[in-house]
Amino acid sequence: MRPALRRLALLAVVGLCAIGTGHAASLDPAVLPKIRAATFEVVAAKPVSDPRTYEKPLPLELLPYQERNDKYYSVGTAFALGNHRYVTAAHVLQVGIDSLWGEPALRDASGHVYAIDKIEKYSLQQDFVVFTLATQPAHAAALEVNTKPALNEVVYAVGNALGTGVVIRDGLYTSDTPEDQDGRWKWMRFSAAASPGNSGGPLLDTDGKVIGIVLMKSANENLNYALPIGKVLDAPDHVASIDQRMPYQFDVFDTILSNTFKTEFALPLGFADFSAAFQQRFNAYADGQLKALLAKEPDQLFPHGAGSNAMLHSMPSMGNFPALITRDNDGTWSLARKTGDTTTLPNNGYVTPGVAGQNLLFHLRKPDDVSSAQLYGDPVKMMDMLARVGFMTRDIGPEKIRITSLGKPRSDTLYTDAWQRRWQVRTWTMPTENALVMTFALPVPDGYVVLMRFAQASQEHDYLINLQALTDFFFVSYDGTLAQWQGFLKNTALLPAAFKDIRIDIDYGHRFAYTSKRLRYAYTPALQRIEPDSMLTLGFSYFVDRGKVVWDVADVWQAASAHDKDWSNFARVVAPSDDLNDNFKSNWNKIVNRQRPFDGAPRSENDVMKISSVIAGADVAKPVVLYTVYHYAEGAHSPAEMKARLGLLLKDAHVSEH
Repeated sequence: MRPALRRLALLAVVGLCAIGTGHAASLDPAVLPKIRAATFEVVAAKPVSDPRTYEKPLPLELLPYQERNDKYYSVGTAFALGNHRYVTAAHVLQVGIDSLWGEPALRDASGHVYAIDKIEKYSLQQDFVVFTLATQPAHAAALEVNTKPALNEVVYAVGNALGTGVVIRDGLYTSDTPEDQDGRWKWMRFSAAASPGNSGGPLLDTDGKVIGIVLMKSANENLNYALPIGKVLDAPDHVASIDQRMPYQFDVFDTILSNTFKTEFALPLGFADFSAAFQQRFNAYADGQLKALLAKEPDQLFPHGAGSNAMLHSMPSMGNFPALITRDNDGTWSLARKTGDTTTLPNNGYVTPGVAGQNLLFHLRKPDDVSSAQLYGDPVKMMDMLARVGFMTRDIGPEKIRITSLGKPRSDTLYTDAWQRRWQVRTWTMPTENALVMTFALPVPDGYVVLMRFAQASQEHDYLINLQALTDFFFVSYDGTLAQWQGFLKNTALLPAAFKDIRIDIDYGHRFAYTSKRLRYAYTPALQRIEPDSMLTLGFSYFVDRGKVVWDVADVWQAASAHDKDWSNFARVVAPSDDLNDNFKSNWNKIVNRQRPFDGAPRSENDVMKISSVIAGADVAKPVVLYTVYHYAEGAHSPAEMKARLGLLLKDAHVSEH
C-alpha cells in the first residue's frame, strides 16, 4: 500500500485544543482574581442525540466524572480584552465551522455560558479572532496589555482547564522567530508549559498584563508559541483575513500544489454567517486546487501518456475486489489495493475490506436472502453489513466499543463518473467525533464495491470532490452467479452506460448467450452447466477504441459453479504499442501465429484438461484486436472430446472488431 497522502488542512497551526492540568506559578495575589474573571473556557454543546447503535450499552462510567456529566465539549481558552471584546485563537473557533456540535461559546468559572454575538476581527494566518458576546458576563474584567515586553523576562501562560479553574504556569520569554511562510511577523517563544486546552489563552507578564495569545507547541523543542498582542490590536477592524499556504494533494499520484489560500471578507458577522462565508471561500479554494492539480500534466494523466500504455494493453484483473489506478514512481499507472481479512455474513454473504492510499475499499457480497433491489434501495442495510467488519469503534475510557449501525444517512444521492458508472453517494454523521462517514457505492451483480472515507464535518466538500474525482480512477470487474446477474440487470437506473450495448440471455438448463457490439457467443449444457449458481464475470477494462479510450468489457469468463473447474473464457487482446516490453510483444506474437498454447491442441495440467484458440473479427494481414478462447474441463477427457467442446464454444461465436 502506498503511504497515506496528506490532506488539505483547515487549521493554520497545530492547536492545543484539548484540556490539561498544571501547577499555578507565583503571581501577585492581588491580580489573580482579575485574571480568573477575565479568562474563559471556549466550549461547544455536545450533540443531543446519536443515531448510532453499539455492540453493548456504552460504559460511560469509565469516563472522568467531569467529562461524562458535562453538556459541553471544552475546546480552548479565551480572555477579555476590554470594550466588551474577547479574544481566542482562530483555530479554536474553527472547530465550530460546519460543525455537528453547537456553536462555540464562552463559559466562566461559575459555569455560566455566553453565546458569541459578532465576529469583529479574524486572521487565519496569525491565528486570532476578536468577537463580542450576546450577553456580557456580570463580573467580567478586562486584562490590560503590554505591547513591548522584554526578552528573558518571566511570563505566565494561562488556560482554563475543563471548567475546573484557571491554570497559570511560569517560564521565560526566550526569543522571537519569524513565521514560516514569508517572515511577515515574529512569533514569541516562551518556556512556560502550555497544555492542550490552553490555546487562545493569554500570555502574561509579571504585572498580569497580556503580551500575547498562546497558540501552539514547537514541534522540535520544549518551547511554545504565542502571537504578540500588538498584532491583534493593530489588525484592521471589521475584516476577516485569510492568507495561508495550504499544500494540496490527490490520492493517485505524488504531485503536490503548494499554493496560498488568500481572501478576505467584511465583518462583523454572527457566527453562523461567519462560518458560511469562510466555508464558501474554502470550498472554492479546494475546487480550484483540485482542478489545477488534475490540469497540471494532462498529457500524462491516466489514461493519457506512455505511462498508461501497459494498462491499456493488459488483460483486466478478474478478481472481485476493486482497486484504484495510481501512478508509480516511474510514471507507470497500475492497480493499487491491499485487502484485509474477510468477514462472513449470513446466507453466503461476506465483506472483504481493503485500503488504497487513504481510502477504504470494500467488496460486499450480499446474502442470498437479500435481493439486489432490497440492497440498492436500503443504505442502512448496506452500512450495517459493512460495520460487521468492526472497523468503526467509539472510545470510552480504555475500551473501544464497536459501532454496529450508523442509522440513516443524512444524504443519499447519485453521481455519474467520467466512464458513465452510476454511484450511490451517502453521508453518515458521527456526532460525538464531529465527523462524517462518506461512501461511494457502485452496484455490482453480487452486491457492492464501496469507496469510503472518514472526514471532519468541515471537510465534507473537499472530500466529496476528491472522491468524485477518484471514481474516474476506479477499477472493478462485474462478477456474480447467473441468478445474481438477473437481479442486477433489472436495476436499469443504476447500470453503467456500457451495459446499453450488452445483452445477456439466460435459459437455465437450455442456453446461455452473450451479445455486445464487440463479441457474441452462445452455448448449451452440452458444453457447460447453466444453472442459477453458475458464474459469470465481465472483466471491464480501459482500452483504445477508434482513437478514444473507453471503459468496456475486455474479458468474459464463465464457470459451471463457483467451486467447479469447468469454465470458458473469451479475452480481448490488443497489439502492443512499440514502447511496451518484450513480454507484451512475445505474447502477441504467439496469439497472432496461433502458437502454443493458442494452437487448439488439448493439454493436461493438474488434473484439468485445457484447450485454447484464437478468433478474429476479419482475415487481415496485421490485426489490431484478436480474442483468445479458453475452455477448461476438470478430470480426464480425450483430446477429441476437448476439441469437440472447443467447437461448441466457437460454433456461434463472432467478433465484430479487428
